[in-house]
Amino acid sequence: MVNGYTATSLQEALELRAKYPEVVPYAGGTDLMVEDRPGVTYLFLNKVPELKVITADDEFVRIGAGVTFTEALADELVPQLMKDAVSHIAAPAIRNAGTFGGNLGNGSAKADSVLIEFAADAKLQLVSLKGKRVVSVDQFYLGRKKIDLAADELIAEILLPKTGLDRYYYEKVGGRNALAISRVSFAGVFAEKGGKITNIAAAFGAVADTVLRFKKLEATLLGRTIDEAKSMKKDYLSAYAERMKLTRGRVSAEYRKDVCMNLLNEFLTNQGI
Repeated sequence: MVNGYTATSLQEALELRAKYPEVVPYAGGTDLMVEDRPGVTYLFLNKVPELKVITADDEFVRIGAGVTFTEALADELVPQLMKDAVSHIAAPAIRNAGTFGGNLGNGSAKADSVLIEFAADAKLQLVSLKGKRVVSVDQFYLGRKKIDLAADELIAEILLPKTGLDRYYYEKVGGRNALAISRVSFAGVFAEKGGKITNIAAAFGAVADTVLRFKKLEATLLGRTIDEAKSMKKDYLSAYAERMKLTRGRVSAEYRKDVCMNLLNEFLTNQGI
């Protein structure tokens, strides 16, 4: 017997969340349903319409936390980079149920959609009866299974930049072609204007307690021409290799590091660097 409360509006969900802070938010449940959590009370959110919409404003594509991966794949507002990533999530049945908010709430560095959010500098809108707050996804992730979500808050929206994600590189390395949990995943975003690099982001998933990005290293290429960046490439890669302290999982940390460096090198090469 599963214990829980079902909300049919965001207001009702927030009232229940405030009244019963011990409840576990549950939308698609694709991760929660396989966990053994005796005595847990759930807050079912899959009937909250405000969490199931995708909209856009001048700055962001706003993906509701209750939007499923299948729904995102069919929506023209969702950037292709995100679609490439979520299309690799498990099988159709899982994509039909799994949600963006659930992928975040799980606090896993292996979450496919979260990798893209890190690479894209996405923001998250969190809501409670007290109001709203917006946090960067890299500040929301505090470590393995640790997130910056108060006991009375819910994830409401993922805010992806509306522009700047067209030039990208994405790769997921798993043990098999289908239903694979990432051994290493990588997303890179690149932009240049007037012959100079205006954005470069490289995010590594499933290799540490959180998704990795080294923004200080990225910044060393900003404002450089492609030729200048090419002359710096060897030192740039060496700096990454030195910074990467990876965990062991289904494969060795050494294997993961080799794969990460190969993917980063290929990303740079694809941008002409």
